[in-house]
Amino acid sequence: MSVTLKIMSAGALQVMVEALGADFERASGTTLNLSFGTAGAQGDRVRAGEDTDLIMISRSGIDALDRLSLLKPASLTDLASTISGVIVREGDPQPDISTPAAFFTALKATPSFAYTDPKSGGSSGIMLAAMLEKAGIAEAVNKNAVLCKGGHHVAETMAAGGAALGCTLISEALPVKGLTIVGPLPGELAFKNMYSAAIHAGSTQTEAAQAFLDFLTAPVTKPRWTAAGMEPAF
Repeated sequence: MSVTLKIMSAGALQVMVEALGADFERASGTTLNLSFGTAGAQGDRVRAGEDTDLIMISRSGIDALDRLSLLKPASLTDLASTISGVIVREGDPQPDISTPAAFFTALKATPSFAYTDPKSGGSSGIMLAAMLEKAGIAEAVNKNAVLCKGGHHVAETMAAGGAALGCTLISEALPVKGLTIVGPLPGELAFKNMYSAAIHAGSTQTEAAQAFLDFLTAPVTKPRWTAAGMEPAF
């Protein structure tokens, strides 16, 4: 009898979950039912009572679900971390982002800035919104903001010419053609986010779910995580 695993994942992990997931399906015969969204939105779905077998979101989100006893504690697994970076459309001038002051100058000068709408629950967008407020430039920058549904949407918007400057997790920008990654956020603005996974407390496919977690974190996969702009945690 074939097994189907339902998996809710943050968009930051999408490229790796899809790629390694396809390999796992071929090797195991298990079918993966994949759903991607912001870490916040996926966590909300679980809190609202939606069934799943695996949840893969930010470590802070996993910890919050664990405190609600919604996860199998022994299954908590750190997967990889990624950092936020500044992006432009391929061929466009690259701004100076060598220091926080230079980055803020670039933000105030750009005619349009794409980032994840913090209301969508995206980790990068929440961080950026707080950073802009702390720097006292939120109002000025948000006049020209292009708010997106998630990090992958930021990258797609930038590649299509929908904004002059963007910021998202590098792992979400790398798979999108037509972009140049200017670099990570500078100095004290640097933002690294750990993404983790756990088996839902109500899952009836715990053995298959654990097998997929083991597959994702096998040492042989490390170079693939690194190539995808992520730093493996295993």
